[in-house]
Amino acid sequence: KIIWWDGQGACLFAKRLERGRFVWPAAKDGKVHLSQAQLSMLLEGIDWRITKQTWRPLTTG
Repeated sequence: KIIWWDGQGACLFAKRLERGRFVWPAAKDGKVHLSQAQLSMLLEGIDWRITKQTWRPLTTG
């Protein structure tokens, strides 16, 4: 469960993985701060601690 405060009110999100588990970052002072990318990976069940670029463009432009 995630409680998200947007400045006007709180939203509660809940998700259960069918397989695997969520990999949570360490909480400091009882709070966890995540970037948008970390939250996206967390909700998809991806271990965001082990990031590896899987594709690199060959050319630019």
